[in-house]
Formats: sequence, C-alpha cells, structure tokens
Amino acid sequence: MPVLPVTGAGPVSDRRIIHVLNRLAFGPTLEDFHHVRSIGVDRYIAEQLDPESIPEPFELEWRIAALQTLRYNAAQLRRLYGPLPAVRGFSLPPELEKAQRERAQTIVQQAAQARVLRAVLSRRQLQEVMVDFWFNHFNVFAGKDLDHLWIGDYERQVIRPFALGRFRDLLFATTKHPAMLVYLDNTLSTAPGSPGARRNSSGLNENFAREVMELHTLGAEGGYTQEDVITLARILTGWSINRPDAREFPDHAAVFEGTRHDFGPKVFLGHALRSRGKAEGEEALEILAKSPATAHHIAFELAQYFVADDPPTPLVDELAAQFLATDGNIREVLSTLFASREFWESYSQKYKTPYHFVISTVRAAGAPVDNTRPLLGTMSQLGMPLFGCLTPDGYKNTEGAWLSPDATARRINFAAALARGNLPLSSLPDPLRPHAASPVDVARLEEIFGSTLSSATRETVAEAPPGLRAALILGSPDLMRR
Repeated sequence: MPVLPVTGAGPVSDRRIIHVLNRLAFGPTLEDFHHVRSIGVDRYIAEQLDPESIPEPFELEWRIAALQTLRYNAAQLRRLYGPLPAVRGFSLPPELEKAQRERAQTIVQQAAQARVLRAVLSRRQLQEVMVDFWFNHFNVFAGKDLDHLWIGDYERQVIRPFALGRFRDLLFATTKHPAMLVYLDNTLSTAPGSPGARRNSSGLNENFAREVMELHTLGAEGGYTQEDVITLARILTGWSINRPDAREFPDHAAVFEGTRHDFGPKVFLGHALRSRGKAEGEEALEILAKSPATAHHIAFELAQYFVADDPPTPLVDELAAQFLATDGNIREVLSTLFASREFWESYSQKYKTPYHFVISTVRAAGAPVDNTRPLLGTMSQLGMPLFGCLTPDGYKNTEGAWLSPDATARRINFAAALARGNLPLSSLPDPLRPHAASPVDVARLEEIFGSTLSSATRETVAEAPPGLRAALILGSPDLMRR
C-alpha cells in the first residue's frame, strides 16, 4: 500500500481541481477528479452551469423512481397521507389515527433519502449544491403542522426547478407553496373586518411578510419600515391553503381566498398598489425581486457560501450588479462569481457544514450508499438534521456555527467508522444478516488528495499503520474544509 510522501505543496492544477470540486460540488470523487483533470476547470464549470446537458447515472434515476411519495403533488399527499377525515357522530379508533401519522412519516423519510442520494450520486453537482443553498435560504421546517406532508413536494416543485434560473421565479414559487404558507403562518392571517374574519378571529399576521423581506429578499438592512411589513401582510392576506374537501380547485393545495383579503388602498415601499386581490401580492413580489437591496442581499449570501464567511465587498458589489443587469439570473451571477479572483484565492477558507462534511466524506471514500440512515443520523448528531431547522433563517454556513471540540470529535468518529467499513451503508439493517465491513481503499484517497494535503497531514498519515491511514485522511483538518 503506497504511503503519502512528505513533500511540499502539490501542483497548482490539483489544487484548482480540488477547489472547484469542493465548491461547485460536494467534494471530489475519484471519477470527478479525473474528469476535471481531463477536460479542464473552465469546461467543468460550464458543464455544471448547464445541468440539463449532463446525463444522470441510471442507478440514481431508478432509485429515485422507487420512492413513491415523490410522485404525488401537495394536494394528493394530503389526501393520501394527511389526517383522516372526521365523520359526524363517529370517533376514529386511536390506533387508526396513530397508524396514519406513522404512515405519513414515509414522506419525510423518502424526501431525505432522495436528497442524500442525489447529493452523493448526481453528476449535476452544482444543481445539488444550489438546492442545498436555496432550500436553506427559503427554509421550511418539516415539523410545523402539515409541512411533513409537503416537504418533499416543496423541494421537488419549488427549489429544484428554479435553483439555477431567475430569482423572481424562485421567489414566486416558494411564496405560493402551501409548506411556506403554513410554516410562516400566513394561513392565520385575515384582514380585520373582511367576510373571512368572521370565521377566523386571528386577524392580521405579520410573520410571513416580515420574513419575506428580512430573509428572502431585501435583508435586515434593506431599508424597509415596520409600516412596509404591515402593508405587505395586508397585501398577502388570502394567500392560504385549500380545504381537504374543497370542490373548487381540488388539485391545488394552495389557493387565494378573496373573502380574507384586505382590498383597501396600499402603498408598499413607495409604490401605490391597486386593489387587485392576488395580483397585488404578485406585484409586491416583483418589486422585491427587482430591488437593489435584494440584489445585494442575495449577492452577499452567495459570496459567503462560495467564497468566505466575511466575503470581500468588491465581489459582493460585482455580483449584485450582475444580478440587477440580468434580471436576477442566478446562472449568470454564479458564472461571474466563479470567474472572480476572490473565488480562486479562497482555497480551503470555508469550513464544511455537517451536511457538506458527511456527503463529501462518503463521496471521497467511494462507498456505496444503499442505506442513507447512518448519514442522516450523523447529520442530526452534528446538529444539522435534514429538514429540521426550526427557524426561518436556516442553518448557518459559517465556521463559528459548527467548529467546536465536541463536533470535531464526532466528525472524526464518523470518518473512522466509514474508513473501517463499520457503517451499514451498503444494506438496510438486518439482525439476521450482519453488515459486512468494506474498508475504504486508502490508495483511492491518496490519488485524489495526496498532493494537496497539508504537510502535517501527510506526515501523520505516513507514520501511521496502514489500517489507520484512510481514517486519518477522511478525518483530517484538510477534509473538514473546502
């Protein structure tokens, strides 16, 4: 078994390959490493910015196809897996209601399984990275009310189709999805004095409007006032979810209820809006999507995700200008980012989130993943359960949020278990058929990372017994950064 040589810094080309695969992808696989080496970094970036041109592995496609809850839309999911309808004069047996609740958990499980499988196996890696970015930006907590029914549909119908498209389309889609309407309480918001208020006494709820501006578009320093928050909340009254037994639009889980809408005159961010019901909300979203404050907020978050925790101001300004010039074209903004000097000078400056660390470690190891439970369990132990962020600001992607002695020890333990083949990834747990260990091939890791690892890591690996070398590489400080 080869030993990593104790030499100086590796070739610049290898560093560029590792860098681009750590940022545009969830870390390198051996196959991706050789692919980028053969076609060049620029062509790889161009490929990833055009994911529709990249064929997906057959294995991934048939495994996703086997997840039946991903086939249904939001309305169908509620009918099939939601609370059982009450029957007047008849009480459902508690065990039947419990069985239905347990059955509904299949949706979250399959949505999480699909996300992990795509992140590990997809050749459209930038697409998967941007799904992670945008889902976090427009976070929805699966544990809120009925959102466990809709979390998979939210990612599939809202986040994925627009992850590299226009920000305006992404904003519209997230704002209109029942999962977001429930999560941010717009289903509780009713114009005082409206016909719908007689059936719902909760009145105006500002939560949705505030987060749409503070988190999704303008940013906390975006120049809006509390009066703008109230006005947007009035504009968005009536954006709600359909009744399970509705005869009108039965295939729509989200609807506009005019009886709960505030039809009074409104001035939002200096724009006078005509009373047009649902169209008022769409006009307000257009104003937010085109705002220079939104361009700056999104530019900052992209630069922070892809470059540095404290991104350079000139880069943020350049990205914001491109956002405005292209009408929020995410693909064009990313193209500018990946061509920037700041991007290429930020090698290893970002600390991986638990999600990124777990996925990248498995990809580097080349481990087959038939059972995603150990990976999802590790993410939860590290404080980042998938679909489990309670707050609308999503998970942080900065070093201070994740670096601690306890978290480092947990990461090292995960890497060691993976390297030894002690994680049951290749099959579902079966007490009658114990998992057969498949240790990670250290030669594979050396081929990918050998010339780019720090001298300290190379020395440690060189001095270690052969059986420990894979664990030392996977658990090294080098692989905890990107």
